[in-house]
Amino acid sequence: MQTIPFFEQELKETPIQKLNLKAGNNEIYIKRDDMIPFSFGGNKARKAAEFYRDMIKTDTDVIVTYGSNSSNHCRIIANMASAMGIHCHVISPEENRTVLYNTRLVEQFGATIETCPVTEVSSVIDRRLAAYRNEGRHPYFIMGGGHGNLGTEAYVKAYREIGSQEEKEQLHFDYIFHASGTGATQAGLVCGKLLEKIPSERQIVGISIARTEERGREVVKESIRDYLGEQFETLYRESDLIFTDHYRCDGYGNYSADVTQTIDRMMREEGIPMDTTYVGKAFTGMLQYLKDNRITDQKLLFIHTGGTPLFFDRLGKEENDNDAGIWRKYPLCYISFSCRFNGSLLFIR
Repeated sequence: MQTIPFFEQELKETPIQKLNLKAGNNEIYIKRDDMIPFSFGGNKARKAAEFYRDMIKTDTDVIVTYGSNSSNHCRIIANMASAMGIHCHVISPEENRTVLYNTRLVEQFGATIETCPVTEVSSVIDRRLAAYRNEGRHPYFIMGGGHGNLGTEAYVKAYREIGSQEEKEQLHFDYIFHASGTGATQAGLVCGKLLEKIPSERQIVGISIARTEERGREVVKESIRDYLGEQFETLYRESDLIFTDHYRCDGYGNYSADVTQTIDRMMREEGIPMDTTYVGKAFTGMLQYLKDNRITDQKLLFIHTGGTPLFFDRLGKEENDNDAGIWRKYPLCYISFSCRFNGSLLFIR
């Protein structure tokens, strides 16, 4: 198993930048976790660092995980496995098999993608793990989205990082917003707050991109309980967990015209790419949450949890649909980015 020098050390701080955007006279800042310099970054890269440090101590020779065709998690884990010189096996629901950039990247990294009905994912994972063990292999299983205590730990550390940046910049954020999916990111942020010597009264708001409020709260709360252990009963308050499903557009992968308008505006005015599945949807939800709850004159932090390849998926779809899209709206704009993988340089324009 090969080491990855980038993951051998603690991650460096990701920048926090102030936006020109105004909403209810609030000051809005964004933490650019999408700039973590591994496989397009994002919250899944933070979590992957924790899995790497745990895995490198073992004799793992194959990683098994699961996620959808648009999963940032699967892209990051497949890339990490490739860099470590071990195989990755992704279990993916067959209900939505549109080939997206994340799908292509998972394939580029040499991972096996096994599809099955979403109702059978759990049993297929069990069978696949058993089959590898019967072959004498040593599989390492990672839950979808990086769920679990290691994924939570990644954002406990991120919360402390935010606190350090606040101190250096003499800032204090009254609210922290983020996209909430499998729940580990939100659980980590809440645990980070609860574990402070003097917990702040700031609100951490998870904008659901998929789950209903009842199920989402249940999953995040269970993750908090698992991480805190015996401290849960003394530290946790129901008011610390704010999870809203009002802006999920009826479920995972769905989005509204408001979301695409926000994404276009953020790219045009701030130079920040967002996607329709996670970040753009949650950021749009945050703006509406501010209106709905009449929040004004506050300092807000939104965490950009990555998903850059999905930004380009939307552009490609709009081109294919003969929609105006960002390219035709801004013919003089020239958007390009590069990423390095497998020793080559890929340019997408």
